[in-house]
Amino acid sequence: AIVNPYDLYALEEALRLKDRYGGRITVLCMGPPQAEAALRKALSFGADDAILLTDRAFAGADTLATSYALAAAIARIREDMPVDLVFAGKQTIDGDTAQVGPGIATRLGLQLLTYVSAVGEVDPENRRIIVQRRAEGGVQVLETALPCLITVLEGLNEMRFATMADMFRAARHPLTVWDREAAGIEDITKIGLKGSPTVVSKVFAPRPRTTRAELIEAQSGQPNDLADTLLAKLFTKHPQLGRQIVRRSS
Repeated sequence: AIVNPYDLYALEEALRLKDRYGGRITVLCMGPPQAEAALRKALSFGADDAILLTDRAFAGADTLATSYALAAAIARIREDMPVDLVFAGKQTIDGDTAQVGPGIATRLGLQLLTYVSAVGEVDPENRRIIVQRRAEGGVQVLETALPCLITVLEGLNEMRFATMADMFRAARHPLTVWDREAAGIEDITKIGLKGSPTVVSKVFAPRPRTTRAELIEAQSGQPNDLADTLLAKLFTKHPQLGRQIVRRSS
């Protein structure tokens, strides 16, 4: 199992905030037992705790069911400790939907900041955070209240390295494993295949293009000759263009 690359940026940003302000980082993953390897990698980077959410009932989950299960697990964590910030990558590299993070925030009633390109100041006392968010055509500077959920972009930071000592420590670190009951999930119609209204009916490659580009050459290679050759070919293939040009010029 590998860690979703976008989630590594999220983890590193959480670690940097911990270095500045203190706190505790818990990494959470929903997946098969093999996902333990990804969680231990996160522990080697400096996470304090790791929880694996695994149950056969989660199989076949789409983004709606996945966000429901993860939100339930975070709500369960909040019973034992306060949760001020939830970090996630903007999307996964397989589904590319970018829906799970916003789904979790909606279910938990958290403020949501998506596509964050930089995290600015955090004010723990007044429970505020300032971030930069990439928007179409520019960058937004946003401020919101804690707790909130942040989805981060690639390039937000540079991931630190784990030493051999860190890896050995992570390998010995106890891992918490929750099934649906331990996570407090009672309604099985909202998880796994039963809770997934999305159906992938077909996966296929797009048809290859049949049209080909044509290389146009003129004997002299002069710009005027090239333009004349290009226009001649266009008018031959699309006679109406020539008629339109004549009408407009007249």
